[in-house]
Amino acid sequence: MNSSMPYRVKSVDILRGLVMIIMALDHTRDFFHETAMTADPLNPYTTTVALTLTRWITHFCAPVFVLLSGLSAYLASQKRTPSEAGNLLVKRGIWLVIVEVVIITLGITFNPFYSVIILQVIWVIGWSMVLLGIVSRWSHKAVLIVGVVLFFGHNILDHIALPESGVANVAWKMLFTAMATVIPVTPRLMLLDLYAILPWTGVMFMGYSMGKLFTAAYPPEKRRKVLLYAGLSLIVLFFVLRFINIYGDPSPWQHLYTPIRTAFSFFNVSKYPPSLQYCCITLGPSLVLLSWLERVKSRWADVASVYGSVPFFYYVLHFYLLHILLVMVFYATGHHNNQIIDANSLFFFRPAVFGYGLPVVYAIWLGVVFVLYFPCRWFSNYKKLHHQWWLRYV
Repeated sequence: MNSSMPYRVKSVDILRGLVMIIMALDHTRDFFHETAMTADPLNPYTTTVALTLTRWITHFCAPVFVLLSGLSAYLASQKRTPSEAGNLLVKRGIWLVIVEVVIITLGITFNPFYSVIILQVIWVIGWSMVLLGIVSRWSHKAVLIVGVVLFFGHNILDHIALPESGVANVAWKMLFTAMATVIPVTPRLMLLDLYAILPWTGVMFMGYSMGKLFTAAYPPEKRRKVLLYAGLSLIVLFFVLRFINIYGDPSPWQHLYTPIRTAFSFFNVSKYPPSLQYCCITLGPSLVLLSWLERVKSRWADVASVYGSVPFFYYVLHFYLLHILLVMVFYATGHHNNQIIDANSLFFFRPAVFGYGLPVVYAIWLGVVFVLYFPCRWFSNYKKLHHQWWLRYV
């Protein structure tokens, strides 16, 4: 192993690759599913089992992505002083914020006028890295304490009256409570904030804090046990909090008119912003899976690890590929230039009334994932053989 490279555990790349693959399903559904613009796929009163599972499984993606970003930040810091590592995190964080605004927003909307800027997971990863670059200079313990407070405590705001207008209202929303929050900037520009920063910062800080488990000196068998017990504990905590139905999610579940509808309600936890219950039921099983993946040796795991080794590259590329396909389908289905912009849709070339059933969505998703394997494999190999400074930002 090149001594200049951080220690790498393949199970992390496998898990990250799996969630990157699943993530593309959610965005494929956004672009191509017939009700993506007109119905909530998790509405317990109107959804179906197939649609619920299609949407709900993608809940795992953002928390795992953010958690493993924190873990990777810790491993990358091992060859640097705290000051050097902190500076790199701040610079990379600012770079990611710029990427979200300029590159990702364009890939999602294909709107060259940038009249709507969408703030999502790369936005919160960027700001969380900036904060991590600051706090990690103090100590590893400081990161853990801040992470625990944010992770387990941010839902206390569900029970506190927050400002309802003005700059304070916008600040609280951007930091803690954003939920498809529209923020007008000018008459021709608005921000659509889907991801509140600090709850996700808590997830990243927790990932950074568990980084010691993945160093070369830490016994693998002990790591697997810690991950297993931590994951099971989060799952148990989810069920305890969900049954108590008081703390940990802003939307209590309800007994509905059929058992399956009640189950839909029970598992319909808040992603925007990410509640404690949401984080428990997504990260708990993910940690259990991560403990098992260390022993997996198979072709599918090797394929998944390719996507997981270049997550940022894959993330940017999949939006542009999906939207290019959308443009092709738009014209192939008889739509015209005067239909490119729909007032009820954020995406150019994606009218609100448009699309196909889930079988077609799944076929497009699998095709996109297959095509992206080849550039991801090339770039993964390139990163292993080259060490230019700019590769740390891609």
